[in-house]
Amino acid sequence: MTKQTLASTALTPISDVDGTPLYRQVKRALIQLIENGHFAPADCLPNESVIATSLQVSIGTLRKAVDELVAENVLVRRQGKGTFVTTHNSDRFLFQFFHVERRATDLSQAHEYPDVECVSFEKTKASEEEATALGLRLGAPVYRIANRLMLSQRPVVLDRLCISQAMFHGLTQAQFTNRTSTIYNLFQQEFGITVLRANERARAVPASLDASRILGIAPKLPVLEVHRTAFTFGDKPVEYRISTINTQQHDYVSLLSKRS
Repeated sequence: MTKQTLASTALTPISDVDGTPLYRQVKRALIQLIENGHFAPADCLPNESVIATSLQVSIGTLRKAVDELVAENVLVRRQGKGTFVTTHNSDRFLFQFFHVERRATDLSQAHEYPDVECVSFEKTKASEEEATALGLRLGAPVYRIANRLMLSQRPVVLDRLCISQAMFHGLTQAQFTNRTSTIYNLFQQEFGITVLRANERARAVPASLDASRILGIAPKLPVLEVHRTAFTFGDKPVEYRISTINTQQHDYVSLLSKRS
């Protein structure tokens, strides 16, 4: 029996008993299928008719659920190939999670993948701010990691990450620094944790002594500070990150869209 057949048998007919729109129940069933490991990143979903028959819903209802999951970056459609569970790679990182671009008149040249250098990696205890963001108790064991991001060979961003030791049990500095792709790809491939979305808050602050040293800028120079909490399935917080951005030659760019 193939993996797709096994996964499709895990889908049971949906009965409209709780008043939730049918397509949202389908969406929930598909998310559970992915979250429970029936489908891994990069796996292709079964044919639409197979899923619809298993759930006993119409193709139209199924497509509406899949449309939302595609819009939320849980699934991706590939023309002529099918619908796949999204994987974290450099392209997804660049266009969904990395918003710093060189200020340029030619916008086609603005996107640039950063060179990342780990400047510190420590096991410590969660501060009140970190514990609140990650839903942990105060003083819970966490990893605190600092990265310097270079763009056009210039240090532009200082990222300070905090993640739970319990969630990423066994993570080592060598494993983190020797990864072959993005941090979120490491989370997904090595720990089975997929970052689906992030909430961010930005504010202008004077550069701290630590940030000025790492970024090579004057102390108290105005910089942009972005506080991000990243979430996986079930709106569970995965990572708390504070990014200090030197905006002398770069902008923080956000793409806004409205979904009906």
